[in-house]
Amino acid sequence: MTPDAAAPPTALTPADALPSIDLRLIAVDMDGTLLDADGAVPDDLWPLLDDLHDRGIAFAPASGRQYATLRRDFDSHADGMVFIAENGALVMRDGVELSADLLERDIVAEVVRLVRTIDADAGLVLCGKRGAYIERSDAAFRTEAHRYYAALEVVDDLLAVDDEIVKLAVFDFAGAEASAFPALAHLRATHQVVVSGECWVDVLNVGVNKGHALTRLQQTLGVTAEQTVAFGDYLNDLELMDAVAHSFAMANAHPDIVARVRYVAPSNRDHGVITVLRSILDRLGA
Repeated sequence: MTPDAAAPPTALTPADALPSIDLRLIAVDMDGTLLDADGAVPDDLWPLLDDLHDRGIAFAPASGRQYATLRRDFDSHADGMVFIAENGALVMRDGVELSADLLERDIVAEVVRLVRTIDADAGLVLCGKRGAYIERSDAAFRTEAHRYYAALEVVDDLLAVDDEIVKLAVFDFAGAEASAFPALAHLRATHQVVVSGECWVDVLNVGVNKGHALTRLQQTLGVTAEQTVAFGDYLNDLELMDAVAHSFAMANAHPDIVARVRYVAPSNRDHGVITVLRSILDRLGA
């Protein structure tokens, strides 16, 4: 679904009329996309979700965050909602697993030992089905981990964790692209290593990403790419953009995302997701 490289994406403003879409499914990244400048879900989203529900349009948050965190963030509207969590490694609805991709214990152990030796201010989060686990316990690192992992446990030894692991997330205070990513880059021969934020690098199985998870979800729901829109802002959203016919980068997005999409929406600070969806729904009528 990648747009023609010779045709730049269309920059949208609130007054723009979007093409009519037979909308059935919406996939939305969280940080830098849906969440506002304070990292909160905008209040205007809640009545919009009610409208989408009444129209039978599915809304799927697609994030590097864990399922427990996403479920908490959408608590009042979470029933029936599909959550694409852990950058696509775990997809859940009403506590039921729709899909999961588990990491082998050998790669988990290798990354645990490697992060312990990185010459940088980094820490590792083991992302399991039941919760997330850290062994670095200083306040600064715990604060960063808690932003994305509501079910978080401090353990003495990550190698002793008894859970099925779907993702390994490294937070590097020095910056992901400059430090942690190069240290983990050799793993790309067998696994996915993706920069998912300014300070985050994720390690997943090959082929695991938000776009692949969305494609599975489309098949489950009987929805086509033409009936789906997606919004994103960072490198872990690239495949998500490819899985839909109507792809939107936020005005604040990474340049590689902007180059991949069909449209550029107003920034997350301007509540661009809500603005665009309202415009689409207005065109659909009552």
